[in-house]
Amino acid sequence: MASPPSVPAATLRHPGLQVGCGLLLRSAGEPCLRATLPFRLGGLSLRKCHTGARAVSATRSPGLGNAENLREGSSLSRSWDLDRQIGDNHDVLIECRDVHKSFGDKRVLQGVSFKIRRGEAVGIIGPSGTGKSTILKVIAGLLAPDKGEVIICGKKRNGLVSDEDISGLRIGLVFQSAALFDSLNVRENVGFLLYENSNLPEERIGELVAETLAAVGLKGVEERMPSELSGGMKKRVALARSIIYDDTKETIEPEALLYDEPTAGLDPIASTVVEDLIRSMHVTGKDALGKPGKIASYVVVTHQHSTIRRAVDRLLFLHEGKVVWEGMTQEFTTSTNPIVQQFASGSLDGPIRYI
Repeated sequence: MASPPSVPAATLRHPGLQVGCGLLLRSAGEPCLRATLPFRLGGLSLRKCHTGARAVSATRSPGLGNAENLREGSSLSRSWDLDRQIGDNHDVLIECRDVHKSFGDKRVLQGVSFKIRRGEAVGIIGPSGTGKSTILKVIAGLLAPDKGEVIICGKKRNGLVSDEDISGLRIGLVFQSAALFDSLNVRENVGFLLYENSNLPEERIGELVAETLAAVGLKGVEERMPSELSGGMKKRVALARSIIYDDTKETIEPEALLYDEPTAGLDPIASTVVEDLIRSMHVTGKDALGKPGKIASYVVVTHQHSTIRRAVDRLLFLHEGKVVWEGMTQEFTTSTNPIVQQFASGSLDGPIRYI
């Protein structure tokens, strides 16, 4: 698939705008063309947010890592003090405060507020058209809120991707579509940012591409074209493009990934592969090479129950532009909230009306 229509061709040579899976933003103030159209805000750094940077460990959050830890995840999630988690500012990477967004007469977001902490694996669910993808784009800096604030590592995001004062965190947005460049092979797609915006020799970029592809479970596909890949492979190539980085930099900032319907259009087996891959990229997981994941936190917008069960630990339910329920994953099917009950069961009877 060609690059998203919202990204004009002229930007592809910009020294900052990332392409591939989403748009990447740089914290330095200019759009950053990274490897997947994720909006990254920097590099994986040992530099901190305003809360102070510490090494991330699995015990610090309900984000429980890869598929091997799914059973353990349930019990650890149950023991997580949700009130404390929501109530304080400990290790908050991203915060939305009363965010509103309208498109013409259509009010999409009507006061969305929540926090994402270091180490969390959060799902955003809810009916179609309730603003789930919109809030991801607002966080990433593709859309500016009409009202309210987005706080990144304690600093307010004042505009779109060109924010100048935000640092300490890279943010990657992985679009529902892989958004690979049709005319580039896998190696060129994954290494796009480094080819365009680094001083690394081509040989080293090729090595980094191969290492990153291996980390997402793909080997020997560098010369293939996007048209030769299955849907699941395209998703993994897009993810590889969102996480590759220049390893010669002195400071590499932590990264948060925002996934918009990562398993949409995939069969159940391919969905499981992607769901486990999302877990493995997290700091509490291990990638296909057995190395610890590097993603500090992630947010997944999804409708699929398998993704809810396998890929996230805490859920935010959006309905009519607001967060109407939040809780741990295992509470989803036992909630007494009628909106959540209807969504979980797929019933036509309930407060959610489809026209």
